[in-house]
Amino acid sequence: MYRYAQTNLQLYHQLRLSDYTDDDLKLIAASYQLILNLFTGQFRASGKTFIAHLVGTASILASFQVSVKVVAAGLLHAVYSQGDFGGFGQQGINYRKRERVRQAVGRDVEEYVTLYTALSWNTQQISEIYRRFDELDAIAQDVLLIRLANELEEYLDFGLLYCGESKHQLYQEHDSYLLVEMAEKLGYPALGTEIAHVLQETLLATIPQELCNPTGQKFSSLVLPKSCQRQLPAWFYYLINRLITNLKLLARSFFKRKNTKI
Repeated sequence: MYRYAQTNLQLYHQLRLSDYTDDDLKLIAASYQLILNLFTGQFRASGKTFIAHLVGTASILASFQVSVKVVAAGLLHAVYSQGDFGGFGQQGINYRKRERVRQAVGRDVEEYVTLYTALSWNTQQISEIYRRFDELDAIAQDVLLIRLANELEEYLDFGLLYCGESKHQLYQEHDSYLLVEMAEKLGYPALGTEIAHVLQETLLATIPQELCNPTGQKFSSLVLPKSCQRQLPAWFYYLINRLITNLKLLARSFFKRKNTKI
């Protein structure tokens, strides 16, 4: 078990004990309210709620006393890749989504999240980032720190093993030792040590197959209760109402003509 928060209340308590200000807490509360709307019903392949993962990532960042804007960005890091903003065919970043996030948490935090989303993360890219580390400016380093916090949170409590073979195999392809070295280069050797520790734990652990991948999905997915249905967009209801109205008018016209003939 690890000490990091998994709920909003635990995160607020952690921040208060770490001397973050009331204004800082208001920003985190606003960020949490946003993910509450965007990730309700979403679960990792392990069965863990997506919100718990986001809170855990923010908690890891807060444990290193980073700026509250970086903590907020950690809490929001997956909004553009996984958040449900409504509508169809709306994957990725667009102006409407960015404006909603800006209004909730401000431009600085939103910019971090945008840069995080644009950061490619695979074996080749990890090596490239490591090779060009000295070229990263302060903001890019903060974004990389958020990414490393995300990686640590993925491994905590054997999370990747519980996700099932598909996701675990994907992460095994990463040059994980580079994550440790990048954490050290960023000035957070304790983060590097913890990443190395969970990597070793995961390598040695065995999880009963019956506990793995309870959602049956390779990656995160939306699980809705039976009483809840996804709302269709407003234009769909508008077209249906227009169609019903026109059919009623057509029916009235038809019967009116028929009665006139009689």
